[in-house]
Amino acid sequence: MRTWLFRSSSAPPQHDDEEALVKPPPPTTTPRAAKEDVTGGNVDDGADQRQPTPPPAAAAAAAPSKAPWRPSWSSWSTTSRGVGLVLGGLVGVVALLLLLAGGTSSSWWRIHLDSSSFLFGGDGSSISHHGRGPPHHVASSTTNLIPIPLNCGNASSSAGTCRRRVVTAPSPSPSPSSSAVLASPSSEPPPSPPRCPEYFRYIHSDLAPWRETGITREAVERGRDRAAFRLVVVAGRAYVETYHRVFQTRDTFTQWGIAQLLARYPGRVPDLDLMFNCEDMPELRAADFPDPSAAPPLFRYCKDDATLDVVFPDWSFWGWPELNIRPWAPLLEEMAAEARRLPWPERKPYAHWKGNPGVSAARGDLLRCNVSEGRDWNARVFRQDWDAAINAGFKNSNLAKQCDYRYKIFVQGRSWSVSEKYILACDSPMLLAATPYRDFFSRGLVAGRHYWPLDRAGDCAAIKFAVDWGNAHPARARRMAGEGSGFAREEMSMDYVYDYMLHLLTEYAKLLRYKPTVPENAVELCPESVACPAQGRERQFMMESRERYVADYEPCTLPPPFTADELRDMARREEEVRRKVHKLMQEHGHR
Repeated sequence: MRTWLFRSSSAPPQHDDEEALVKPPPPTTTPRAAKEDVTGGNVDDGADQRQPTPPPAAAAAAAPSKAPWRPSWSSWSTTSRGVGLVLGGLVGVVALLLLLAGGTSSSWWRIHLDSSSFLFGGDGSSISHHGRGPPHHVASSTTNLIPIPLNCGNASSSAGTCRRRVVTAPSPSPSPSSSAVLASPSSEPPPSPPRCPEYFRYIHSDLAPWRETGITREAVERGRDRAAFRLVVVAGRAYVETYHRVFQTRDTFTQWGIAQLLARYPGRVPDLDLMFNCEDMPELRAADFPDPSAAPPLFRYCKDDATLDVVFPDWSFWGWPELNIRPWAPLLEEMAAEARRLPWPERKPYAHWKGNPGVSAARGDLLRCNVSEGRDWNARVFRQDWDAAINAGFKNSNLAKQCDYRYKIFVQGRSWSVSEKYILACDSPMLLAATPYRDFFSRGLVAGRHYWPLDRAGDCAAIKFAVDWGNAHPARARRMAGEGSGFAREEMSMDYVYDYMLHLLTEYAKLLRYKPTVPENAVELCPESVACPAQGRERQFMMESRERYVADYEPCTLPPPFTADELRDMARREEEVRRKVHKLMQEHGHR
């Protein structure tokens, strides 16, 4: 029987026989949240705070001296998928439920599990990381690919002008059943595309309010007062009508990502017309629309169960220049290299968080769990010095250097937070404080498999409990870390980010009941129109995240919608995990 056992006595903690004891490093100087400076290399996402935009000199500061990032084509082809949410994910949750069965032990707080109990089974002698599935695609030699030009011209030319390009492209339909692919010198048929990750199924959920009635021009226009910009695609060319300024460069890098999508998959994005909001808080409350189809379809970065907003990947996947956060693909490679440099056993044996606690009550509550003279909750919580960071242009902040603790705490900001993907990629178990807000990928994360659930950020006893458990069972903690970081590397690779965008826009366009036209005040959107006027770090990150070749493969296959029974089962299983954790903590004096 799988058991998770605790008992109090004066004996020191013991560890499972199959696990090597990981000795914690020597104690470090006691941190103080209010006195932490910015030189430690950690940076909060800042997505939910309204700090003033850095001075132009800081925002356009020269980037660190390093060669421009280019994707490694040998490793690019190995992007793979993991176990799905409903099948593999639920198996992981059920396994954790079995793990949480009660029992007894003769040790102080020995947590005993048999050799097949933690998530994956096996003898515990090796670290099992994210299960690998088929690759997204088989990379072709660059000599056989069609390059995507980017020509900004010179001072005497019209820099930033969108040019007509003739590209031999696949059929506009992203359907995997389509046989149209780019011409290839090989006579062998291309491999079938993989099934998209399970979180793609929420595309159907987000668009469900309009599934029966469709979307009229009037419905789209009703979202204008809430939108930062309007995106229209006609005959494969994109146009943007801007309504108001947004915080920092959120709109610019969102539009850069859309321009990259159209260049990567030319001719595949159908005609469409949509409104986009770049703020933190979802605002289309379902309660305000007794008839959900009357709600204006509004795209944004997050939502909760009480809102009808349509979720789209956030701007930071292509970089966040104001905070010196590199685009997702090169940053992932940098973080993987740092994880190899500092293996999990050598990291500080505590749970870490650093950021701006003033943007939400949840973050302020977390400060209570910091180490003090009276109590150590195994948490190391730091307050980000935003003024110092902004004045330095965030030159001393590097997310790849933040993974020096064995556990990472995720806490929402005003709503969702872009920091979740960076925490997942650290290869440390993520302790996730419950939040109602979800972005496009976080709906695919499974409690007990990809992260350790916390009821709330300020639950200090729960944080201590999780860290004690992981330090007593390092092999199992590292497995959870591997599942989370594997999800970030594989199911959230830029291949899948672009495929999510493509499928979402395609399914949305199918619902339109009118033919989109270019607004009178719109300007054309293309890579040149965004990148050519950019300078400094903005230009650098655009070049790092630029698509260089037209895709010569099909996008992943969009899975069907969730059934009502599947959604109920997933919610029930997550709730069962939380109840079991509560019960164990009560039984063993952690409440």
